[in-house]
Amino acid sequence: MIELTGVSKRYPSGHLAVSGIDLRVERHEIVALIGPSGCGKSTILRLVAGLDQPTAGQAQVAGHRVEGPDRSAGIVFQQPRLMPWLTVGRNVAFGLDPVDGTPTATSEVIDRVGLGAFADALPRELSGGMAQRVAIARALVTKPPVLLLDEPFSALDAFTRIDLQTHLLEVWEWYQPTTLLVTHDIDEALVLADRVIVLGGTPGPIRADITVDLLRPRSRSDPEFHRLQDLAMGELGRSRQAYQPM
Repeated sequence: MIELTGVSKRYPSGHLAVSGIDLRVERHEIVALIGPSGCGKSTILRLVAGLDQPTAGQAQVAGHRVEGPDRSAGIVFQQPRLMPWLTVGRNVAFGLDPVDGTPTATSEVIDRVGLGAFADALPRELSGGMAQRVAIARALVTKPPVLLLDEPFSALDAFTRIDLQTHLLEVWEWYQPTTLLVTHDIDEALVLADRVIVLGGTPGPIRADITVDLLRPRSRSDPEFHRLQDLAMGELGRSRQAYQPM
């Protein structure tokens, strides 16, 4: 569903963000990207989303080459980026074509994220966690085959973050979009993902691909969870030692 082949990205400033990345994400899989700040995690996400174009190599989503933003991928950023003058319902429906059956599609996904009672509320009336649920609903309203998450919960308090991790998995079960998640939180990666990709080095190559073979919902007290946590921490530590920003 997502395939990067020999992907590199050098920005006009000369900064080489990623180099020679080969990554494959299977249908319905959740894959998390972790690594030191600046190692290229968000750049990879932007290349998959079509928000940036690779300097070399190619990105494919849902069987076609990514040449710009399209409806195959929904994306959720760190901040909800809601339009303050629009209601929850209109924020979720923003950009929908009339052929999508806007009222029905919008109502269904708002219910899915647990905000059915807030469809007519304005963003200023929502908590941070509720606003991020709106952002998730907006990304999923067209049921895109791919969901991209760029540190979607990092700006929230710990309790809300854990609550939304659980809620995200409940929403994901709706139709199981192939998901690529960027996070700094190892526990978040292990709770959500089927695989954890550790990036590091100069510039961010893939240093480890860790399979998380645990049934959901996952317990943070599970000995296997702790083993994977230690493994990811060790790989991340080595990545930080190798990382030299360019």
